[in-house]
Amino acid sequence: MSVTDTRDGGAGPPIHVLVHYDFASSLCYVAHRVMERIRDRFEASPAEPGRPAVRFAFRPVDLAGLLNWRRGALVPEDRRANVLRVSSDLSVPVRVPRTWLDSRRAHAVAIALARRDTDGATEAAWRERVYTAIFEEGRSCDDEMEVDRWAADLGLALDDEEIETGERTLEAHTRDAAEAQVTGVPTFMLGDWPMGGIQDDETMVRLICRFALRARQRGAA
Repeated sequence: MSVTDTRDGGAGPPIHVLVHYDFASSLCYVAHRVMERIRDRFEASPAEPGRPAVRFAFRPVDLAGLLNWRRGALVPEDRRANVLRVSSDLSVPVRVPRTWLDSRRAHAVAIALARRDTDGATEAAWRERVYTAIFEEGRSCDDEMEVDRWAADLGLALDDEEIETGERTLEAHTRDAAEAQVTGVPTFMLGDWPMGGIQDDETMVRLICRFALRARQRGAA
């Protein structure tokens, strides 16, 4: 699980938001780009005293395992059409894969890198590389050698034990997500409430900042 930190701007410690994602999900790629655009807006502002900053923690889950989907199955046309509609509405072009990809090895790498990281930068770079490879370059994470080439692009090397540990951790993340009533990705955990999907920039900022302010007020009560 990697963390995107923001400055607290003197408003106290950041409020944490857990984000469940899956590299196989085209909507997660769209969310990745939207959150990239608005990241700075989750920093506390001197012009808004008392508004806390937000820290995002990104946790991979195996959606196929969570929902009992068949890996390699064709993505239904209505699902593809919905992704393309959302991507157009949010101005995030995307190449939607024709089949549901097996993202487990790519996630195992992400988890292994998160264990190594002190600031989350390497794991964040890995998420960017994987998303770009799949949804911009049209490559597939089904092939383990392909995933290893992406790691090599970033100068990364992981041993078999780290990958195996990452795969076991992914299974645990997926079980935890099921218990938290996660039924799709991306899902933003606003406290105990799973907020699924991705909205336009202004809506995301408004929803998450409102949650953060209420969480801070509850903590101060």
